[in-house]
Amino acid sequence: MLPVRQTKRVFYSAGVFTPARKRRRCVSSSISPAPETNTGPNLLDSIPDDLVVSILCKLASTSRCPADFISVSMTCKRLNTLATCPYVLSRLSRKAIAIKAQNWSESAHRFLKRSADAGSLEACYTLGMIRFYCLQNRGNGASLMAKAAINSHAPALYSLAVIQFNGSGGSKNDKDLRAGVALCARAAFLGHVDALRELGHCLQDGYGVPRNVSEGRRFLVQANARELAAVLSSGIEACSWLTLSQPQTHGCPLLSDFGCNVPAPETHPANRFLADWFALRGGDSPGDGLRLCSHGGCGRPEIRKHEFRRCSVCGVVNYCSRACQALDWKLRHKMDCAPAEQGAAGDGEGNVQIEGNVDGDNVPVVPMS
Repeated sequence: MLPVRQTKRVFYSAGVFTPARKRRRCVSSSISPAPETNTGPNLLDSIPDDLVVSILCKLASTSRCPADFISVSMTCKRLNTLATCPYVLSRLSRKAIAIKAQNWSESAHRFLKRSADAGSLEACYTLGMIRFYCLQNRGNGASLMAKAAINSHAPALYSLAVIQFNGSGGSKNDKDLRAGVALCARAAFLGHVDALRELGHCLQDGYGVPRNVSEGRRFLVQANARELAAVLSSGIEACSWLTLSQPQTHGCPLLSDFGCNVPAPETHPANRFLADWFALRGGDSPGDGLRLCSHGGCGRPEIRKHEFRRCSVCGVVNYCSRACQALDWKLRHKMDCAPAEQGAAGDGEGNVQIEGNVDGDNVPVVPMS
């Protein structure tokens, strides 16, 4: 038989019983309750807006890729509001707007548009190149590049010069050689290497300007000197490129006649975008019968057929400008160029003519600047 559990009962005089109440357990008064934790306001909220904007401007000007800037702006609502103000967007660096062609979207387009409206010259130039060559919005793209060029943006000045030399966006009769030379001269004054090289060849050949061989040669020497200075300032050890050996097919043999193989200059994000854009959409041909500039670091396509000049020795490569031809000659074409026929040849010193449009606009170019 199982034991019966006994419970305490309190009996009253009437014989009715009720369960007894449990005694309440008292807590000693000597033990005080735990105090409530108070974290206080967020530290970011205590920083003034002008100081946060100053930090964001520094970040915008030193970002190595768009993700560095965008990831910070998405941290919280306040940073997002301050990071998208015009003062911060106008400070965006070249690498901060280096959007890749495979990541192109409407949001990327809006980001560049908003940065360009805020006054970022790099955004104006990059978006102008994309709209002019990729999105086929010639007028708006040219106006964006002109906006950057007015504010002394050297790459924009040089790109407008290439458009004037080729008559891009129009017919051959729309070419304006004098305007192209003037834009090149302005970009060369600002130290743009390709503009220095282009202006040097124009002076040597009398293309759009009275011929002056000695002055043209001086500009070509300046272009080489600036390329060499850029390599030295980048921290690359001299032993990595100052090798007295046969020039390599890679890199940029700036002083290849003396056995020096200088690394190739860094490609502008806008040109890299163009090259990747057309590579993703059909390789070397941007359209029916159209060609890309054979210099891998350019990416510019033809707007009309036979717009670019081609090498009259091999007839294989074509270039949008003399600067691209001269640089590509030093990069790779010097090793690959061979006469298509026995009668086609240069001048015996590696100098190649770049053939113009189909009606015989031949322009001599000295590839070794």
